[in-house]
Amino acid sequence: MNHNAGFSLVEVMVAVLILAIALVGLTQGITTALASSKDSELQTTAALFAAGQIELLRAEKDFADGTANGDCGTVLPLYRWKQTVSPTDIDGLHDVDVVVENSQSGAEIYELKTMLFEIPDDSSGKAKKTKPKTNQR
Repeated sequence: MNHNAGFSLVEVMVAVLILAIALVGLTQGITTALASSKDSELQTTAALFAAGQIELLRAEKDFADGTANGDCGTVLPLYRWKQTVSPTDIDGLHDVDVVVENSQSGAEIYELKTMLFEIPDDSSGKAKKTKPKTNQR
């Protein structure tokens, strides 16, 4: 009996095909993970910038209703922002909407909505002190 030891050409070609499919899948997975990581970085930066814009607005004593926009400077050239402040039914309460967009494509990256209460001016210059109420029997 003559036994041929080794692999046939068909077996080698099937093994190479399986290996090639596995490598393509691995490469695709790594590429997708890197793209998702970059998108996450863009979203996080935009979220932090939007929160910063709202904090700047909150730090102002009095803010006007309306729309403002601008770019994010040379540090963040990929972003631009638009801020909208509008009144609500409650006096002194304002809706605030900050949208951060991609400056090249105009696509919205992040939107942050909140409400801010405008602290009224105390015209007397003195803070009112109230005494705590106690239950007397």
